[in-house]
Amino acid sequence: YEREVFSIIFLDEKGHFIEYRELFYGTINAASVYPREVVRAVLETKASSLVLSHNHPSGEPEPSNADIRLTERLQKALAVIDVDVKDHIVVGKECVSFSERGLL
Repeated sequence: YEREVFSIIFLDEKGHFIEYRELFYGTINAASVYPREVVRAVLETKASSLVLSHNHPSGEPEPSNADIRLTERLQKALAVIDVDVKDHIVVGKECVSFSERGLL
């Protein structure tokens, strides 16, 4: 992609795949993500957990401070409805997992 795309893999209570959705599209270096819309999508899919993902068109997969803050905000919003964020993957020339980095 030539612009940032924020997507989610929705999982059931056993961790099985329910659905993949691209929810937000941005510019070359940012995408606006709205927690309310994420919660709405979770409720629509009846997911118990999920994996967040977005790309960095620059190819640099290192999570930015904004990426980390967004993930924390989404974790808090989803905790209210008992939905677990399993990981947040940033895709560039390579991939970085928040879970593997201890950022979740």
